[in-house]
Amino acid sequence: MKEAVEIEQPLSSVQRAVVVEKGESSRSRAYVAPGLNRGISIIDLVLRLVALVGTLGSAIAMGTTNETLPFFTQFIQFRAEYNDLPSFTFFVIANSVVCAYLVLSIPLAIVHVIRSSARHSRLILIFFDTAMLALLTAGASAAAAIVYLAHKGNVRANWFAICQQFNSFCERISGSLIGSFAAIVVMILLIFLSSFVLVRH
Repeated sequence: MKEAVEIEQPLSSVQRAVVVEKGESSRSRAYVAPGLNRGISIIDLVLRLVALVGTLGSAIAMGTTNETLPFFTQFIQFRAEYNDLPSFTFFVIANSVVCAYLVLSIPLAIVHVIRSSARHSRLILIFFDTAMLALLTAGASAAAAIVYLAHKGNVRANWFAICQQFNSFCERISGSLIGSFAAIVVMILLIFLSSFVLVRH
């Protein structure tokens, strides 16, 4: 009885490279990807907390801004409040809405830390993050335009720079823009991180 002898043909260099590449890619998917996704999810959670603090601080700083100029008589007083200008009111509303959204999105961000392979919930976050980014950018841009006019004025339109009189008022409204624009940068990073995780899948 003859035994069948199998002759193994040596693999070419190209075939060996394909085999190694397939083995490495499967291992990377099994071990590297979940760890990286979990790390990105943790960064996502931290950034949401940072954006929450920024929008909350901006809304409070702008919403509590007012100043009354002292004069010799109590019957003649000049007072500046944030709600005197619709752009500042819109700024407070926009930051408050985004802040509330970030609070609601934190539980979902925690779920992503636990289940780093989730996809549909990340798509939902990308959609709402983009909408909140647009709202926050509109509010901050409108407020920034008025703050610029308050500091510089416009001679052609006969708009005087009120910051020469209302110093404290202008300092607070200018400072409130910092947290809002910082939150805008954070929201852009959040959208980028979520998109990166989805692309990896």
